[in-house]
Amino acid sequence: NVPSFAVHRDADVVVPGLGRVRLDVAYGGAFYAIVAAAPLGLTLAPAEAGALINAGRRIKQAVAQVLPIAHPFEPELSFLYGTIFTGPAQLPGRHSRNVCVFADGEVDRSATGSGVSARIALHVARGEVAMQETVEIESVTGSTMQVAAVESVQFGPHAAVIPEVRGRAHYAGRHEFWFDPQDPLRRGFLVR
Repeated sequence: NVPSFAVHRDADVVVPGLGRVRLDVAYGGAFYAIVAAAPLGLTLAPAEAGALINAGRRIKQAVAQVLPIAHPFEPELSFLYGTIFTGPAQLPGRHSRNVCVFADGEVDRSATGSGVSARIALHVARGEVAMQETVEIESVTGSTMQVAAVESVQFGPHAAVIPEVRGRAHYAGRHEFWFDPQDPLRRGFLVR
């Protein structure tokens, strides 16, 4: 993946409805607030999706108001994309579990490639995971991704790592599109 790095560590942010929340912000292709679920009374289970979405949106809004989020080379990426809640793994041998609430309250069914990249950058920066060490992270559905920091790099002002992410995906369908040669919009359009 892209150079990934921690931006804010152990930040205390006052979140309406939740109080003071301790969190980290890291980048792994997008910026995420990374928060331990247990201190907020949250569990990382599908049945808790509503509570996780509510808390994730609140945290995202609060963090965006008080912590600077700046990509060193691509200003269009300088925003907080989501909140990742972390907790213990449910199965032995796995590093942890996380639930990623992104965009406007969507829950990723996977551990999130850019999210685990941000997490490995944070774990390496904290000295919790060694370079080249692979960890396996569960998602809300129990699927997993493996991630390792395979190289240290300087990325603008940030000490960063290059993450290597592995997971499984399955075909969801096969689609075939036909276009009428008389359609003036057959090549598509963009409205902004």
